[in-house]
Amino acid sequence: MHRDLRLGVGGTAMNAYLYLEDGSVFVGQAFGAVKETLSELVFNTGMTGYQEVLTDPSYRGQTVLMTYPLIGNYGINDRDFESDAVQVEGFIVREYSEHPSHYLCRENLDSFLRSQGVPGICGLDTRMLTKKIRDQGAMKCLIAYEETPHAQDVLQSFAMPTDVACRGGISEKQVMEGSGVRVGLLDVGCKRGIAKQLLRNGCTVIFYPYWTTREEIEEDKLDALLLSNGPGDPKDCRHVTQLALGLLGKLPLWGICLGHQILALALGADTYKMKFGHRGSNHPVLRLDNNQVLISSQNHGYAVDEASLGPKLHLTYRNINDGTVEGFDCPEYRVRTVQFHPEEGPGPVDGHAIIHEWIQSMKEEMRHAEK
Repeated sequence: MHRDLRLGVGGTAMNAYLYLEDGSVFVGQAFGAVKETLSELVFNTGMTGYQEVLTDPSYRGQTVLMTYPLIGNYGINDRDFESDAVQVEGFIVREYSEHPSHYLCRENLDSFLRSQGVPGICGLDTRMLTKKIRDQGAMKCLIAYEETPHAQDVLQSFAMPTDVACRGGISEKQVMEGSGVRVGLLDVGCKRGIAKQLLRNGCTVIFYPYWTTREEIEEDKLDALLLSNGPGDPKDCRHVTQLALGLLGKLPLWGICLGHQILALALGADTYKMKFGHRGSNHPVLRLDNNQVLISSQNHGYAVDEASLGPKLHLTYRNINDGTVEGFDCPEYRVRTVQFHPEEGPGPVDGHAIIHEWIQSMKEEMRHAEK
């Protein structure tokens, strides 16, 4: 008979240890896969959407802690994937639901993580851990299954990977036919929701791998190119920054999340790592041209430095909680960006109008060019 490796002596739950680079050690119960991992620990404030979080490529290289105390209660379905696989390195919750209830549910969270080879820890004080990250910032962590005396040596020697944006993306160009304009979508960790929103607006979407050349994009005669969201430090995406620099002024360029940061770098602005980032589905953003407040979905640990925005870059959105840059336009080069995810609808669908506005603005430019 197969024995569940997560059960210890006498059938008790197997312990899982969480080591942090500040020297803290926490003991919880293992669920999901049994797999030691090294990564960066961050938190997400969403009350729902854990399946989207797990499969969001922007979380590559990170262990995610959910602040909402009960996770897994509606299970895993076939509809809410943002990519083909779980992207997180580890998953930490206060309590996970072994017996979910939802009409779309096909399996529970535990079995899903096991099938994906991703470890989970439950039974920790996630409120306290969240406060620790807010006070000290995101930090490196080790998940282990026995006491590890040399954990601090391991953590101190661990360096966050610099290639996370090019991992796991598409390997060749793909086309999804629509009835309208031709929009390129450069994959640096793209969520499925972006393509879905472009298709809903009638666009033909041409997906490009991370390493696509400027010549190939120019040959395809796109109406616009969108740089997607993705994980990691935008300054590690040198190829994409150079690509964007070479395309400035040749066609409209749009950016979401990591794409927003890359376009800022291409235009001479600077980026920096935030203390603990924005991750969740309830972040208020102020649209500066009409003082409208949007509730947005966000997932990023880096931001654009407002002081570095030159006179050609016009700030369009600002985060209400901490005042950080949430979007800018550069009319001279037809660049439009947002830091948050306008394609998502975590309840509010406030951002959906933004992609529509970008498309309509591009069509207006095309009509003027034809006259």
